[in-house]
Amino acid sequence: MLTIKKRNLIFLMIVSLMIGTLVMGGIQATYGHLTNQVDVTEAEYQEYKKLKADYGELSALKKLIEERYYIPVDSEHLYEGIYKGLFWGIGDPYSAYLSKEEYDELMISTTGEYQGIGVTIAPDESGYINVVAPMDGSPADKAGIKSGDKIIAVNGVNFSGKTIDRAAGSMRGAEGTKVGVTILRGDETLEFKLTRAKITLETVKSETFKNGIGYIRISSFEENTAKDFNKALRDMELSEVKGLIVDLRDNPGGLVDVSVEVADLLLPEGIVTYTEDRKGEKKYFKSKAGFTKLPFVLLVNNGSASASEIVAGAVKDFGTGKIVGTTTYGKGIIQEIIPLDNGGATKLTIMQYFSPKGNVIHKVGVKPDYVVESADLQLQKAVEVLL
Repeated sequence: MLTIKKRNLIFLMIVSLMIGTLVMGGIQATYGHLTNQVDVTEAEYQEYKKLKADYGELSALKKLIEERYYIPVDSEHLYEGIYKGLFWGIGDPYSAYLSKEEYDELMISTTGEYQGIGVTIAPDESGYINVVAPMDGSPADKAGIKSGDKIIAVNGVNFSGKTIDRAAGSMRGAEGTKVGVTILRGDETLEFKLTRAKITLETVKSETFKNGIGYIRISSFEENTAKDFNKALRDMELSEVKGLIVDLRDNPGGLVDVSVEVADLLLPEGIVTYTEDRKGEKKYFKSKAGFTKLPFVLLVNNGSASASEIVAGAVKDFGTGKIVGTTTYGKGIIQEIIPLDNGGATKLTIMQYFSPKGNVIHKVGVKPDYVVESADLQLQKAVEVLL
């Protein structure tokens, strides 16, 4: 996460108000043959003209609201609307200006423990709040909320993709308290009454089936995931299981570096993924030599997103294991969060990532080697492939 010392966005808004005062107040800072001559350089005048062109109308519109709207308005709210509008204009549901409250709510979910309903959400292209995946054993999971559901209201208050961080905050709350969540599933509207619980991210679980197949479930990629996966994998190798199933279904992603560490245990030396920014600059993430000799199958579905797709895309390109399930979510972009001095933050998509062979993941996803729609049959197919 990067920080910046100067808040250029806020600075430019202030400059725009200065320009608006000059323009609308009738005061002329002139150049050349205008009436009230002042001494300015050519560069200063050109900069003034540029700022006037860029922000003069914005200032005029703000002044119109403040002078003509039927009741007084809060200037801070206007500024927040301006900032949010800049990011809304990008047309990217993952980029946004966050108020202090929204930023604080976002950071709560990165601590590894919080109180809420346990669901990972993301804005979709249609403007809805999309359920990427419920967390294993969470209130959302137990209530039957599914990947692909759309959250349209919390406690009777409507939310959309533009207000996703406020929706997330509304779903959090003290353990044991109730919260109502309205879901759109296809054409059907469903009402859920959930009891909030303490959500602790235990991301790796493992067991050995009676048929000698090992099973490791990874629910998300957090700080300790690679270490825990490595231990579970070594235990499987020592117990000489016949094969291994790595379950990434409904895994919404997490930390890119951690997903690369997990992939390193499944792949030979080479490129796991690479990113590319708007300038075409690439950054490569690589695996080291040495990987498990166990035959393995990855389980994925539409709830397997982001960092999960890094692993799935690499396994498919290298061909070290087979993939069973349905096509993954298709989120192949990375956001950078920059805190601001006012307590808020910006969240901006700055690059996208690709599979080792350069395959696009964003809005495409990773297609399995064996497409199996039924969740009940996916595990069965994985065992069949291994045996």
